[in-house]
Amino acid sequence: MTFCRRMILAGLICLLHSAASAQSYPIRGFDVSHHQGRIDWQQISPQQYQFVYLKATEGGDYRDDQFQDYWLQAREQGLRTGAYHYFNLCGKGETQARNFMETVPNKPNALPPVIDLEYDNQCINTRTREQLLRQIQIMHDHLYRHYGKQPIFYTSRSFYHIVLIGQFSQTPIWIREYQGQPELKDHRRWTFWQHTSQGHIPGIARPVDLNVFHGSEPQWQDFLKENHLPVSHHEEPAH
Repeated sequence: MTFCRRMILAGLICLLHSAASAQSYPIRGFDVSHHQGRIDWQQISPQQYQFVYLKATEGGDYRDDQFQDYWLQAREQGLRTGAYHYFNLCGKGETQARNFMETVPNKPNALPPVIDLEYDNQCINTRTREQLLRQIQIMHDHLYRHYGKQPIFYTSRSFYHIVLIGQFSQTPIWIREYQGQPELKDHRRWTFWQHTSQGHIPGIARPVDLNVFHGSEPQWQDFLKENHLPVSHHEEPAH
């Protein structure tokens, strides 16, 4: 077997292992942005996918041009819906929080807001860890006050270990890991796990990120209650 074929086989084994591990978690969801293009939300079952997160904003001024349509259509379909912000490590937390809050409606039955924190060679090397944490803290606090729900951090293991480890002990972690179940150096429990970026969902033509919640159905209901969400499948009309 050639080296390339061994590498391809190893990659396939990792993907299969990750998918098999994710199958043990009953609460499943996905996340999308304008990159997914047109979505036929009526094909997506709220019984099969218990949550969806939509990209709303990035940095201090970018707003995803599909967010408003996705938000209305996903909620009308009865999906548990939340929004996420791609954090610019070079930007100010207050400006980015304002961008998000001006874009994402404050709905009691929406999932908690998510701050997407990813490694950026340009910015991470021009800021100290303390500077990064300060701006992340500012945005975190603004969203907490505005929406009345504990924000969630979406991140990779590398960013977590470089910047977040030992900080924000009350903030749920949504970890991206495609090589198997995520393990953090400090053994912190993750809340959501993005286990692939190559998922396929009827109604979405392009590959999509798939996620699971770390817990059982009763634990998911507890999570919803903690964030003041009704636990039934009924959704109030979206506006």
